[in-house]
Amino acid sequence: MRHLLPIAAASAASVALLTACGAGSTTNTAASTATVSSACKELQTTYPDFKGKTFTNAINPHTPGYEALDANDPSKYVGFDIDLGTALGDCLGFKLNYKAVAFPALLTTLQSGQADLVISDIYATSERAKAADFVTYSKVFDGVLVRKGNPKKLTGINTSLCGSTAALNTGFVEVPLVQNLASACKAAGRPAPQVQLYDNNAQCIQAILAGRADTYINDVNTVDQAVKAHPNELGKATAVTLPYSIGIAVPKDKTQFRDAIKAALTEVQKNGTETKLLKKWSLQTGTLEAPKLVTG
Repeated sequence: MRHLLPIAAASAASVALLTACGAGSTTNTAASTATVSSACKELQTTYPDFKGKTFTNAINPHTPGYEALDANDPSKYVGFDIDLGTALGDCLGFKLNYKAVAFPALLTTLQSGQADLVISDIYATSERAKAADFVTYSKVFDGVLVRKGNPKKLTGINTSLCGSTAALNTGFVEVPLVQNLASACKAAGRPAPQVQLYDNNAQCIQAILAGRADTYINDVNTVDQAVKAHPNELGKATAVTLPYSIGIAVPKDKTQFRDAIKAALTEVQKNGTETKLLKKWSLQTGTLEAPKLVTG
């Protein structure tokens, strides 16, 4: 999952750190011919400025199930977040295109005006809310990915990680959580966990498959997808609850757009669309959460 560390002060160089595969905007535009509900028609009347517009969603397309390149058409993206954005656009009358960037550049891309929103499985922390406003839609449950049989007997983000090596994504909230175990490990007379930083989920998973790392901690759905893809090599040790929600990031000076997104997201949940999309992409439906604002 995309869990950016606070980057309000990130350098301009971060914005330029586009992924090698899929940098820039796609040529296709996400839209559908879905029937617009009466509630959404009312929202289009309430928020007329967004109808007929095309907005850009900054994503990091390396998480199958959430956002990834379409295997049948590499010019397009597919996944829950892509479909959710399309549903919101249908409701408010706008279309979306996409700008693929590196994880640490998601919010800086938004701040710089190169994107209008970020729907990319970002944990909406209070620190991140200093850089953007968030409209939340899902609870956060992390999974602990391990080698088959869990040979290191890892049980969560705790001292069971002492002496192990964790492959983690640069900028994810799990990075300091693991690093902060150093003092507890020292008190227990054990070595601190080592952290290897990678650019995306695929690289982290490959680190475990190649024997370079013992664990990868990320959104439980991402972990489940990895186990499903490599059932003979990988397993899920456990799932842990983190005190965050997943949200859609919007610029702090675009409060009307933020409120429109929140209203549309409320309707998308109410009419059952979000639950259907979770099922479509084999994601846990129990993670759904009523929209709320997280602002700094």
